[in-house]
Amino acid sequence: MDSHQRVLFREEQKFNQLWLWVLVLVPVSISWYAAIEQLVLKRPFGDNPASDGGTLIVWILFGILLPLFMSSLRLVTEVRGDGLYVRFHPFHRSYRKFPFDSIRSCKVQTYRPVRDYGGWGIRYGIKGKSYNVSGNKGLLLEFVNGKKLLIGSQKPEEFAASMPCSSGA
Repeated sequence: MDSHQRVLFREEQKFNQLWLWVLVLVPVSISWYAAIEQLVLKRPFGDNPASDGGTLIVWILFGILLPLFMSSLRLVTEVRGDGLYVRFHPFHRSYRKFPFDSIRSCKVQTYRPVRDYGGWGIRYGIKGKSYNVSGNKGLLLEFVNGKKLLIGSQKPEEFAASMPCSSGA
């Protein structure tokens, strides 16, 4: 393997928060219940039921596609010999490469996901852009063009140690 492609650090994170999955499972459960009641047992669901076709569409969207989509979300971070690579699946079809020479500094940062960046995921907030999945720690990158990017991590010290621009915790 080319020394530029050798992986020095790799982290894959998924949305595993219980509160988030409870929120997802509410519409999933309701759509499954409604589909079984109306489409299988032939008992209209509710006082003003949707058509069978409408119930089928809601069941497919919320009962099948929503949990599949949520389980497919993942943030993959790799430090390789020639730069930092980040992919937020399924939104990024390939890795976003940040060459080391484009990064002025990086440091471990504790942050407030909702207040600083507006939540989790690919976010744009008052402090810049972030890629985060859970927790409140990550690596804050400042680029030579002045832009900032925070990448959430469950192993921020190890992540920072693998970066040549690291200024410590």
